[in-house]
Amino acid sequence: MTSATNNTKSVLILPVEGMSCASCVGRVEKIILKQPNVLNAHANLANATVHLDINGPIDTKQLAQALQKGGYPVVRHTQVLDIDGMSCASCVGRVEKLLNTIPFVEQVQVNLATQQATFTAPINQDLNLIYSKLNKGGYQARLHEAQAQGPTPAERDVQRFYPRMIWALVLAVPVFIMEMGSHLIPGFHALVQAVLPTPYNIYLQFLLTTAVLIGPGRYFYTQGLPALWRGAPDMNSLVAVGSLAAYLYSLVATFTPQLLPEGSVHVYYEAAAVIVALVLVGRYMEARAKGRTSAAIQNLLGLQPKHANVWRDGQFVALDLAQIQVGDKVQLRPGERVAMDGVVTEGNSYVDESMISGEPVPVAKQIGSKLVGGTVNQQGGLVYEVHAVGGDTVLAHIIQMVEQAQASKLPVQALVDRVTLWFVPAVMLIAVLTGLAWWYFYPDAGLSMALSNAVAVLIIACPCAMGLATPTSIMVSTGRAAQMGILFRQGDALQSLRDVKVVAVDKTGTLTKGKPELTDLIVSEGFEREQLLAWVAAIELRSEHPIAQAIVESAKKQALQLPALESFQSLTGLGVEAIIHGRHVWVGADRLMSRRNINMDSLALAAEKLAKEGKTPLYVAVDQKLAALIAVADPIKESSREAIKALHKRDIPVIMLTGDNRHTADAVSQQLGIFQTIAELMPSDKVEAIKRLQKQYGKIAFVGDGINDAPALAHADVGIAIGTGTDIAVESADVVLMSDDLKAVVSAIDLSIYCLRNIKQNLFWAFFYNIALIPIAAGLLYIFKGPLLSPMLAAAAMTFSSTFVLVNALRLRVVKLNH
Repeated sequence: MTSATNNTKSVLILPVEGMSCASCVGRVEKIILKQPNVLNAHANLANATVHLDINGPIDTKQLAQALQKGGYPVVRHTQVLDIDGMSCASCVGRVEKLLNTIPFVEQVQVNLATQQATFTAPINQDLNLIYSKLNKGGYQARLHEAQAQGPTPAERDVQRFYPRMIWALVLAVPVFIMEMGSHLIPGFHALVQAVLPTPYNIYLQFLLTTAVLIGPGRYFYTQGLPALWRGAPDMNSLVAVGSLAAYLYSLVATFTPQLLPEGSVHVYYEAAAVIVALVLVGRYMEARAKGRTSAAIQNLLGLQPKHANVWRDGQFVALDLAQIQVGDKVQLRPGERVAMDGVVTEGNSYVDESMISGEPVPVAKQIGSKLVGGTVNQQGGLVYEVHAVGGDTVLAHIIQMVEQAQASKLPVQALVDRVTLWFVPAVMLIAVLTGLAWWYFYPDAGLSMALSNAVAVLIIACPCAMGLATPTSIMVSTGRAAQMGILFRQGDALQSLRDVKVVAVDKTGTLTKGKPELTDLIVSEGFEREQLLAWVAAIELRSEHPIAQAIVESAKKQALQLPALESFQSLTGLGVEAIIHGRHVWVGADRLMSRRNINMDSLALAAEKLAKEGKTPLYVAVDQKLAALIAVADPIKESSREAIKALHKRDIPVIMLTGDNRHTADAVSQQLGIFQTIAELMPSDKVEAIKRLQKQYGKIAFVGDGINDAPALAHADVGIAIGTGTDIAVESADVVLMSDDLKAVVSAIDLSIYCLRNIKQNLFWAFFYNIALIPIAAGLLYIFKGPLLSPMLAAAAMTFSSTFVLVNALRLRVVKLNH
């Protein structure tokens, strides 16, 4: 079975089991990169997946076998599809052939009697590829209703480790009390001796510890020991070797003490049992925390409803989403979520689009309005026509962007990967040297002390913390960003944004609304405002000019009744002339008023002021008298001024790059307090301007929304596209803002700063922890008359290390972003 990919790059996502620490990440990537046509591989310890960039056919069975041999099996589960259109036995072979062409599908079985296809695949794969492939072959498929979606890797780990943790604690706590109680509670040793004399006490410890190791602790040996035999030890190997060493030594001390040197007959059952219990507690806590780091994806996945009311055979019937097709009419009742992207064909309502824009105010929808799948209808009822399904919807693209960003590796991770690949073997070597050094330099302490310190070194080392330091912060940050309507298409942008020195912005559609609006209407004495606006709108209704449309739109918003025209004449280059209710009306520039000998003195200063503000003034005259002054402009967004002020407060100057004329650009720049303006630029000029700014200032972020912005977005260090803009602009960008609020740029930069700061904290803690505590576990303090670190305390410290990193990353979910 091979991928059908030939000359185009594509991404394959595989959930992988067995990655328990950072060193596993490097090994998994190394195994995958040996496969033909794999360009790159990114293993993510936090969500237990591997993202493969492939450029040609890839044998996924061979890849899965290589990972299985390496100790990292690909996680699969069985799925069942209901298939319509199979009418004979030959259909079975066709469906099987179609399914077998899909890279991640294996073990296909098609049953004509039940009209079902059963297959195994890595969990969480996009089934839309299967639906599309079968649909092209003439078959309609949908997930079988009884089929439950497979749990996430974190959920599986919680399910796996919780019962093991409970049983380990139940069995290990009595061992700990029997052995360590005498050290903590005066007189406890005598009490234990009276109830359970020494031989029986030790035998009971042996039985309970054996139960811990072969029961809940068996996971570490079945995972860690094979990894050790393959020469690729991981975190499980450290736990397995450490706990087994303590257990086997105790076993010899219990049943064949004569084999040990005099004075070294001690048991360490409590160490073996408690180590396993504490590590299981740590794994459970990690799984819970990791589940919260990927909560954003799960929340996004949960936004789509399972069913929708679709028009079929003269009525609306409830259908699964898989059965909805482009062109279907869907009924949307109050309180329901939009099933698929579409356009309203009937009704009026308000829709909560906060899940895509971050804006809490519902958006008005009427006939012709676009709807996005996953958004929530408020009070009114709507009917809409489906324009996109499956992987083509906005929500699917959002999820894909977030997943790709979460799977990305920042440049800072490269050093970590190089270190962690050799970390576990180095720790095992240090543990062996520790034991030998104690035995050689402190012979009086005995073999048991050498063993204890060697085990402490094995247990305290925590590559998990190193491996989780970067991906967990990325996952939480990108998830938080997605909730705010900020999508990182490229993971590198999360690091690059922090170092941006200048933010360059386009004007039209970025700083301004991108659509002309009526901004001013100054009425002369003796005329009524509403009547004049209705007359002017009735005249401009004949024109397709954007300025005319802005005036008509303003009248419509005020629900004004437009009168009929008795005559109409367009005066080229001047304006228009019309007769309404027997009165002559002129609308146009000052040149038209001058030709009609209409005195403009009363509004001349106001017109001059409006022109300086970058607005287009038009005069209105009725029966040779000046009636009003109208101004139309592309209004500045309310958020632009606050965003620019916030960026300047962070010492990030804002430079406007626009194709507009110098006069208009300077007017907007002056109103917003922009640091520098470069006007009258062609698209290619914007690229050259960005290159000059990069030489002058350093890293540049460019914010734009139009087709003409695409080259500049691609050439900037970080391209930020307004999501309400064109598809070309969005595809050229590194970051996409789902709303048109420029303050989201400030939030994205702040989030980048917080994320990198969080990663540095995590890495410092992970590396400092190991650098500081491995020597202490080896007995460094003992040389200076200090204490030794017991294996149990080492296990507790190791658990705390991973948990600290995860909890620290989770702080990014609630960090306050100030503008």
